[in-house]
Amino acid sequence: MDSQLGLLFALTFVINLIGSLAYSVRIAGVRTGRIALSFSLFNILVLVSRTANTFQAPLLAKRVEHQLGIAHVGSVNDFRWLLAAASVATLVGAVLTPTFQRVLTTAVASFSRHRSVPRLMLRALSPAGLSHFRDAMVLPAATNVVARRRIQLPAAVGIMATNTLATAVWTVGVFAALYAGYLAPEFRATASNLSGVINGIATILLFAVVDPFLAMLTDDVVAGRNTEPVFRRAVVGMLGSRFAGTLLAQVLLLPAAHVVASLARTI
Repeated sequence: MDSQLGLLFALTFVINLIGSLAYSVRIAGVRTGRIALSFSLFNILVLVSRTANTFQAPLLAKRVEHQLGIAHVGSVNDFRWLLAAASVATLVGAVLTPTFQRVLTTAVASFSRHRSVPRLMLRALSPAGLSHFRDAMVLPAATNVVARRRIQLPAAVGIMATNTLATAVWTVGVFAALYAGYLAPEFRATASNLSGVINGIATILLFAVVDPFLAMLTDDVVAGRNTEPVFRRAVVGMLGSRFAGTLLAQVLLLPAAHVVASLARTI
């Protein structure tokens, strides 16, 4: 792995790590009763993710252009490495979920008192803030990872399957479109723009099916119609399905790239 691919690996890792930590925001929202504030503070990290994505796309496109220029057509190893980065980031995000939700719960309480993001950031970087972060570090509880009883939610299995598929499509979208540039170099600009079509399918699945289910479950816990342990196990299930989606993306990479290349030639 050269330095440029290493940088792309790191950027992909950051993007997917923050995406995985998004589930812990709901836990913090349930614990504090301040769901909107929890998501608002988490959006600071979303800005980091979007910045990383801004750098990732042109760097990867430049790498594709360079390898086309040296007739290194057909190499898929770069994309395999980046998909592996997504899988590793999802696993790390799952392990960090209990730690992050504790830190975010404290951040919500602190912001409720001081109502200032700069002051919150300064407190987080202070010795006391760093000490709290160290004290908040904890591994996921075994009772949440291996549930003693099945979650009493009939739609849960279907939602997690949908989350797996949506994650796979979203993860592979840009990579498949760029790899299609290898397969159809004369239409690589068209193929690259088709990534939006692929990601659009994933976005529809996530926002029309998965997100409403999680929102309903979150509101039910806050309203007392469901319990926090059930909610935590549901989050574990969503993280597991997200990880499965990153693995499925490895399988979909080549078929999706061929589909994109065919579309680029015909539209």
